[in-house]
Amino acid sequence: MTDAEPESLEELHDPSSEGLEGYNYAYLDEHTKREVRRATLKAISIPGHQVPYASRAMPLARGWGTGGIQASLSLLGPDDVFKVIDQGSDASVNAANIRRLAETTADIETTTDTTAASVIQTRHRIPEEVLTDDQILVLQVPVTDALRRVDGSDDRNRTRHAHADYSKMWVALYESVVQWGEVDIGARYPVMVEGRYLMDPSPIPRWDVPKLHDADNLFVFAAGREARIYAIPPHTDVEPLAFEDRSFRVEHFDEEACDACGSTDTFLTEVEGEDGERRFACNDTSFCEKRQRNSDCAKDDHLERSDIAWGPGTGIDPNGFVGDGGEDI
Repeated sequence: MTDAEPESLEELHDPSSEGLEGYNYAYLDEHTKREVRRATLKAISIPGHQVPYASRAMPLARGWGTGGIQASLSLLGPDDVFKVIDQGSDASVNAANIRRLAETTADIETTTDTTAASVIQTRHRIPEEVLTDDQILVLQVPVTDALRRVDGSDDRNRTRHAHADYSKMWVALYESVVQWGEVDIGARYPVMVEGRYLMDPSPIPRWDVPKLHDADNLFVFAAGREARIYAIPPHTDVEPLAFEDRSFRVEHFDEEACDACGSTDTFLTEVEGEDGERRFACNDTSFCEKRQRNSDCAKDDHLERSDIAWGPGTGIDPNGFVGDGGEDI
């Protein structure tokens, strides 16, 4: 390599020297990557706003993370370390195949350690460990608009977003409280971003919703099928919709603990063992393995700071997010 400036991105990412021969660097052509990056920059500039982009065909079916892959491959560079999570697991077929595609075509390092990754692509979970300002979390999104719960017309919903008219969502939440005594929404809990845009956080559990608020890292939400990208920049105000007398609550597990590591401050999944007994296990398998090696490993163990508010179980922040699963936040 000489010190001369490359004439183009194609020269900088020469497929004959990096990645898989016969393919452009990181699989996508440079025009596509520019398109995705421009949409991402606009989404960062207008937090919570859905930005359309020209979604491309990918080597997997739409609905299996085509938007997330396009966003990740457009952001990855030779010095990045890539991690892929599918419902908290690094070992699922989908996660392994996406990781292999990036590793083969971009010639980058991959990892299963959350703290070692610079770009993390995830399907429906936010890692238990605190993310930093050096990391980007790319979320796969099947449904982009929170208002679609109450109206199937995207045209009418875009008008509502333009006028910040979310009364129909508030009515739906009120009806849920009347019927069930609380807001009966599990995954995809609607949130307000910077007091302006109502946003669908993808089908993450309520447990992960507080992690969106005032985080150090960048969140990028990408939907390939709907050709939309939206984002939450670092240190952005994100508030789940709730009433004064019916505050937002995360899932609780009735004092259950992970059968493998003993954790009580992580999101747990009920699983059935070979003996037929049903047990609880950490959904974030990478962090569970760390806890098995060191039961005192904290979610912010890799940072110099401590008592960071990062969802349930990591302390209290000034905005009222408390740290014990099942409490009001």
